[in-house]
Amino acid sequence: MRTLPVVISAVATLTVGCSGGAVTDTGESHTAAPPGPPPPSSTPAPSNAHLANAFDYVAYPPTGTAYYFTSPSGTWACAIIPRVKAGCQSATGWPAAIGIAGEPESVPGTAGEGTPPNALVIPRDGAAQFVALEAPEFALDPGPGKELPFNRILAVAGFRCNVQEATGVSCLSEFSGNGFTFSSDGVVPQYTDVPLGAP
Repeated sequence: MRTLPVVISAVATLTVGCSGGAVTDTGESHTAAPPGPPPPSSTPAPSNAHLANAFDYVAYPPTGTAYYFTSPSGTWACAIIPRVKAGCQSATGWPAAIGIAGEPESVPGTAGEGTPPNALVIPRDGAAQFVALEAPEFALDPGPGKELPFNRILAVAGFRCNVQEATGVSCLSEFSGNGFTFSSDGVVPQYTDVPLGAP
């Protein structure tokens, strides 16, 4: 007769298990820990407050779809190559050096020897880099590309670029979080977002 309570307990457990969900009662009270704050982000998400209409900048060169723009000064020609890269070159001095203070004297060329850089690129993955292009990839032909006004953001296919009067041209790879900001005075290896209160 001493085994009877054990059998009843086992039957009760099976009944509960078949009724839609297993319930385990350990006799301990359960108190959920309050959720903690989310971990801080190292960089804030880029703003979408000043987006330009990407359809105004699209073109279809022989190599495929691209989005071209020119800085308001007419100095820089830039493009976003969807899901591949974004970059800029001189709008007036091709194929000479890009003309940014502090740029390297040379970068590896296709033949291995040093070549003056003529473009600044942010690839999908990796850091911004000066490159020596054999053909003008970031200028619309025939051009020029449409002007991207100050404080407007061209965001398309994993990249975004803007032009600000105080900082120059800035582009970001949304895939990697890497970017660049440059003017003729120099380059910084990071994206500079348009301030929310910008006109």
